[in-house]
Amino acid sequence: MAKQKLEDLDWKNLGFEYRDLPYSYNEEFKDGKWQNGGLTTDSSLTFNEAAEELHYGQEVFEGMKAYRTKDGSINLFRPDMNAKRLNNSAERLVMEKYPEDKFVEAVKEVVKANADFVPPYGSGGSLYIRPFMVGTEPVVGVAPSSTYTFHIYATPVGAYIKGLHPMPYMVSHYDRAAYAGTGQAKTAGNYAGSLLAAKEAKEKGFAGELYLDPREHKYIDEFGGANFYAIGKDGKFYTPKSDSILPSITKKSILQIAKDLGLDPTETHIDVNDLDQFTEAGAMGTAAVISPVGSLTHDGKKHVFYSETEPGPVTQKLYDTLFGIQSGDVEDKYSWVVPVE
Repeated sequence: MAKQKLEDLDWKNLGFEYRDLPYSYNEEFKDGKWQNGGLTTDSSLTFNEAAEELHYGQEVFEGMKAYRTKDGSINLFRPDMNAKRLNNSAERLVMEKYPEDKFVEAVKEVVKANADFVPPYGSGGSLYIRPFMVGTEPVVGVAPSSTYTFHIYATPVGAYIKGLHPMPYMVSHYDRAAYAGTGQAKTAGNYAGSLLAAKEAKEKGFAGELYLDPREHKYIDEFGGANFYAIGKDGKFYTPKSDSILPSITKKSILQIAKDLGLDPTETHIDVNDLDQFTEAGAMGTAAVISPVGSLTHDGKKHVFYSETEPGPVTQKLYDTLFGIQSGDVEDKYSWVVPVE
């Protein structure tokens, strides 16, 4: 694949896709230690045919963004949390941890090296950053790898879902992750297992699928690529509490914002049969930031929240606050924003 040319980019119509930028970051773990990696212009990785990740799925990854501000500077959003979550995922999959301070610095290096490709302020775009780690040892028997590759690539993207438009979703009869499984780890297998459910949802005219808890199939867990939240008739913010969903950095941030907005946020079990007690609902995650849910269909019954055409007022306020902090337009009183210098 040819390297992306800056002059060929249409900042207002980027879409959400991969583009091969000039620089990535790469580092190997072998002989019991990380080997002092650095920037590379090589966007291809080569593995042995028996590599651990290809057969037994030792792989973890992160998703994060860099934002261009009004004054032309570039912000990262809570990169330390991504570093921690990567290591939590690695621990669950018996992988080597990557030094968290080094993780943040490596991300900064990639962003600085590709700074020209950070979409301009006001375009609606951002630089999506994908750090990941894979087990590379050639293995035949099932056992953890002793060698790993840590890599970071970046790509300019537009909004995952253009505008704050409510979308229709359906409750899936598949499970995203097993009870006491790898649901809290950000690992490829969880997403591979969701592809069929997502395909079937889209074929039926839905934007995506919502999963229930894998034990009782009664309580809401999360969407295929984002966490769920709802606003109750009591004006409070609710989001699922579950051991089988991914700990979302966006959700952690919105919980704090919701608290400061007086929404009394609560993590609790949300029965899928109790949707009528909520006035608004949405999906929250790195890619979408916040995306309002217009309707949710379960067992053939369609429940409409605030509107199928307009975002609810609380959803709009949460989005404006969070995205405003990320893009530098709203005061960051939490010290979440990390400048790329």
